[in-house]
Amino acid sequence: MNYNNSNSGSILKDIILLVVRVFVGFAMLSHGFPKLQMLLAGGKIEFFDFMGMGPVVSLVLTVFAEFVCSILLILGLFTRVSLGFLVFTMAIAAFFVHGADPFEKREMSLIYLSVYLLLMVCGAGKFSVDYMIEKRKRASDW
Repeated sequence: MNYNNSNSGSILKDIILLVVRVFVGFAMLSHGFPKLQMLLAGGKIEFFDFMGMGPVVSLVLTVFAEFVCSILLILGLFTRVSLGFLVFTMAIAAFFVHGADPFEKREMSLIYLSVYLLLMVCGAGKFSVDYMIEKRKRASDW
C-alpha cells in the first residue's frame, strides 16, 4: 500500500507524528522537571559548565530546552524552533557532557537527538497548533 498517495496514509502519518511528539515531549519533561526543581531550589548549583558560561546559565538554558521546549513540542507550537533548542541540547549532552563516557551513557541523548532530527524534517503534522495557525493564515490570505 502506498501511503504517500492515500488520504488514510496521510492521516496515519499525522497520528504517528502526534504520538511521537507527545511521547518524546513527556519523556523529556521527566528529565527537565528535576532540573527545573534544582534551579528553583535556590541552593548551590552544580551543573555542566558549557563554554565557560557558568553552571547557572548552562542549567537555565538546559531547563529552557528540556522543559519549556518539550511543552511546545507536545503542543506542536513553534515546533521546529523548539526542536532546534532540543537538538542542540542533546548534541551537547551526547558529545560534550558524556563525550568521554561509554556508549551506554550517551545512548539516551543520541536516541532523543535522532527522534528530534526526524521530527524536524517531518514537521509537527496536522494535529498541531502550528498547523492550525498556518491553516488560519492561508484562509485569511483571501
